[in-house]
Amino acid sequence: MKIGLVVAMFNREVTERLEDGAKKFFEEKGFKQSDLILWQVPGAYEIPLASKILFSQHKVDAVVALGAVIKGETKHFDYVCNAVERGCSQVSLEFEKPVGFGVLTTDTFEQAWARSCLDNTNKGREAAEAAYMMLQKVL
Repeated sequence: MKIGLVVAMFNREVTERLEDGAKKFFEEKGFKQSDLILWQVPGAYEIPLASKILFSQHKVDAVVALGAVIKGETKHFDYVCNAVERGCSQVSLEFEKPVGFGVLTTDTFEQAWARSCLDNTNKGREAAEAAYMMLQKVL
C-alpha cells in the first residue's frame, strides 16, 4: 500500500508534529518510509488539490491531510476551513478512497499545540489511524 501525506507548511511548528504523529503510526503498523509519499504544500487551502493529484497520478491508496488553521481577526479562517473540509470530502468521494482529515481548526496557537502533542492524542496520528481503518474496509 502507498499512503500520501499532505502537510501544510503554514504553522509549521504545529504541522511538523502532526506529520511526526502520522509517520509514527504507520511505522508501528509496519509501513516503510518508501510506502509513504510526503507532499508539503504552502498552506491548508492547497491540501485538496495535492490529495487529488496523489490519487490520480501517484496511485496512492489513502491520503492523510495535515494542517493547522488558527483563527485570526478576519473571516479568512472561515473560508479556508470550509474550503479544505469540502475539498477533502469531495476528493475522497470522487476516488472512493480514504482521506484522513488531520487539519486543525483552532482559535489559538496554544490549542493547536496541545492537539499536536507527541503522544497517542496527536491529531496527525488520529487522522492516519482513521485512513488506515477505512483502508481495511475499502480494499
